[in-house]
Amino acid sequence: MRTVLHRKIPNPNHFRQQLLEWAQQFREVQFLDSNGYEQTYSDYDCVLAADAFLSLKTDSVNAFNDLEELQKTTKDWLFGYLSYDLKNDVEALNSNNLDCLGFPDLYFFQPKKLFVIKGSDVELLYLPMCDDEMEADFESIQRIVPKVASSKKPLLVRQRISHDDYLKKFSKLANHIHRGDIYEANFCMEFYAHPAQIDPLPTFRNLNAISEPPFSAYFKHANQYILSASPERYLKKKGHKIISQPIKGTAGRSENPDEDRNIRHELSANEKERSENIMIVDLVRNDLSRTATKGSVHVEELCQPYTFRQVHHLISTVVSEVEHNLSPVEVLRTTFPMGSMTGAPKISAMQIIEELEETKRGVYSGALGYFMPNGDFDFNVVIRSILYDSDREYVSFSVGSAITAASDAHLEYEECLVKAVAMRKVLETNETDAG
Repeated sequence: MRTVLHRKIPNPNHFRQQLLEWAQQFREVQFLDSNGYEQTYSDYDCVLAADAFLSLKTDSVNAFNDLEELQKTTKDWLFGYLSYDLKNDVEALNSNNLDCLGFPDLYFFQPKKLFVIKGSDVELLYLPMCDDEMEADFESIQRIVPKVASSKKPLLVRQRISHDDYLKKFSKLANHIHRGDIYEANFCMEFYAHPAQIDPLPTFRNLNAISEPPFSAYFKHANQYILSASPERYLKKKGHKIISQPIKGTAGRSENPDEDRNIRHELSANEKERSENIMIVDLVRNDLSRTATKGSVHVEELCQPYTFRQVHHLISTVVSEVEHNLSPVEVLRTTFPMGSMTGAPKISAMQIIEELEETKRGVYSGALGYFMPNGDFDFNVVIRSILYDSDREYVSFSVGSAITAASDAHLEYEECLVKAVAMRKVLETNETDAG
């Protein structure tokens, strides 16, 4: 059982910045922020976990079994990520592409110190071994003045797949689709910088400020960092209910309000974008049916347009009910990886994109989130995210788009570049953040 301390905070946004700055002293940190974005299934505005008591770090072999054992043993809060390459634990697949980051395939930790923020209320939930530090920590956090980041040399960001190579790979994917091997695939490409040094915390702040997404996340484990501005929920469990919210369908925004409204309307009516979304909705319905009670899978929202600071997206919401005694890890196992980042049929799509992509996806297009003591969980999809290993001095981010029979190679390439804008901006400039 955790010791709980309730406090009021006069300025929640400022306290978040102080809290994240304070947490940098620890080897393990995970920070999740909804940025005030209205969500039907939101529980908290912000959560921060720090300082591991127990942790699990492993490759893909038996990873879900190991995670289930940890979750059942602790029956406590667990924070961490599932990399895309855990597909190899779920199916007879492999990952042989270039990996310059070397992140573990799975990492979770049980935090000694946990902060949950909702409005102006903050709860401190500490393990008994350190609960005598709660008052002192809270006072220390409030005294922090967030630092101005030191200026860093702008990075030279390189593209792993050239425009010409992208067109060639697109052609091969199109051939698979025309032959009937698949009918949709999410094809991704990496952008990177090496050797590269960044300040992870101000880089995250700048990325988050550009996008203000509902599933923003900062993750630190020793020298490895995930700086995520994700707009997408992978999967949430709340009691017996399972919620998946795949994104498919993207359009850039305009500074002209009338033009921007037209772009949103055109996206909502675009048959090609809607068909991409509906294909993935069907895939997600099938995934959820593997653990759902009979007749409980249904679509609450189909191709609903949502507006973010840089793009419009079409988002669907698919839900199901599960038995109370079903392992939460089993729900993750039977739906992983997220259909919006693979394609359909799922296994064939994963095999084909493994052949055509140049780099191992790793954490990118995996999921980052947490388990609660009662087995509920919430995970994002790791997209619009910068991955960084400070020892290897390697910075990476990847972007992708869904390829169908109706896709145009040049438009899909341009969509990838649109999705890369925020990450490139924070890495290719030396702007600092004052917190």
